[in-house]
Amino acid sequence: MDSQLSDVPGHSWLGAPIDARPLFGPEQAALMATLRGLTPADWRREAVPGWTVRDLAAHLLGDFYGRLARDRDDHQEGPRFAPGETLEAFIHRINQEWVDAHRRVSPVALVDTLDLVGAQVARFFETADPDAPSLGVSWAGVDPAPMWLDSARDLTEFWTHRQQIRHATGHGTDSDARFLSVVLDTFMRALPHTLRRVDARVGTQVQMRIEGPVGGTWTATATATAIATATVTATATAAADRWSLAEPETGHPAATVSLDPETAWRLCTRGIQPDTALARARIEGDRRLAEAACRIVSIVY
Repeated sequence: MDSQLSDVPGHSWLGAPIDARPLFGPEQAALMATLRGLTPADWRREAVPGWTVRDLAAHLLGDFYGRLARDRDDHQEGPRFAPGETLEAFIHRINQEWVDAHRRVSPVALVDTLDLVGAQVARFFETADPDAPSLGVSWAGVDPAPMWLDSARDLTEFWTHRQQIRHATGHGTDSDARFLSVVLDTFMRALPHTLRRVDARVGTQVQMRIEGPVGGTWTATATATAIATATVTATATAAADRWSLAEPETGHPAATVSLDPETAWRLCTRGIQPDTALARARIEGDRRLAEAACRIVSIVY
């Protein structure tokens, strides 16, 4: 995706910045149209394991309030890490606590509140400084992340949850290219972090290709010899020192993985597992590198 944004020094390895800001208003409108079209029975359908459509809508409301409180209002209170708790465990715990507390809220009240608060979130992102430091994006291996990546990450979360609601209620993925192209571009920023422990010579290139008009090609280049150890930390330095999306494409990639858009986004959000994606993929070159690339995940998992 072409972008007018400048890159923050030290983050060039993430690739060209993404400007998702204009899409928050349309995504909010699409969410409200989806929710207002649900039947009473739809709200009780399972959207993701353990959560109904209503639970997922409540989770989105928590995301909305959290963003405004933290970044717009500089509100410092809220849940804290338990002793020894990992980021993933913390996120899953506080999400579940929020959903549990909102099971007394009716779908009608949820929709009204999501309409009100979601519009404020869209306005917040529309005026955000894309180059400002912001929340870390753990699945990309960067903390703090530039706001352009943090905001694009939130757009992918809102979009993904909307698709989960659509699927749960008998509808297919929204194919609107405005959203899907940016979502896929954002998801692919996890590729350097995905490959961070993969041994490869400097200059080795691994390509992910997503087919069709919403797709593209993302090439990760090994910029240093990877350290094959389970103790490598998930920091920007760890990923940036090993693989980069910013290097010029030269020669023939050591491995290329081609995916259709549906397979790609569902893989990145673990709607399908890597072995399923590999079975659907068209692979050229080094199978070991292709399998490593298909371990990509672009959510807290």
